[in-house]
Amino acid sequence: MAFRTRSLIFSGAAAILAAVIGIPLAVADESAAPKAAADVPPVAVEDYHYPGAADILATEGIKLNRGDGRILLEECGATPDQISVFTVRDDSVGRKDTYCFRATASTGYLTLELPRVFALQTGEHPISADLTANGETKTVTVAEGGFQSVGEGNVGGARSVLVEIRVTG
Repeated sequence: MAFRTRSLIFSGAAAILAAVIGIPLAVADESAAPKAAADVPPVAVEDYHYPGAADILATEGIKLNRGDGRILLEECGATPDQISVFTVRDDSVGRKDTYCFRATASTGYLTLELPRVFALQTGEHPISADLTANGETKTVTVAEGGFQSVGEGNVGGARSVLVEIRVTG
């Protein structure tokens, strides 16, 4: 009780002093209770996983992992400026012979898993791509409007898995 009385006296003295010299004083409302967890909206955290990846794998035969949203899988021929990835078709796993992507900005990335890639072709945006074969990763660059044979598309080339595409300009 004595502590509360001292606290009230000190608070009152501080308020009078602040009023005399013209300083606004903020006072905490002791009756305000913290909000219940149900009243607080959930925090949105971007994890950069490709939306609908499981459905795309089942229907398109390509595993899309993560990206920044600036490289999007789309139907080939939908736009004249696409990034095209050529693969060895395999109906047993649902893999097509060509996959196309649209770059929505001058930079971006997409991680994926697409086996048996043998060539890359670009439109308006140059790219770099990482491919793995025999436990090693190799980075290739393809200029704007360019075409590049990779993996088994080269004489003696190993079967390669495309693991990342980056738009570089």
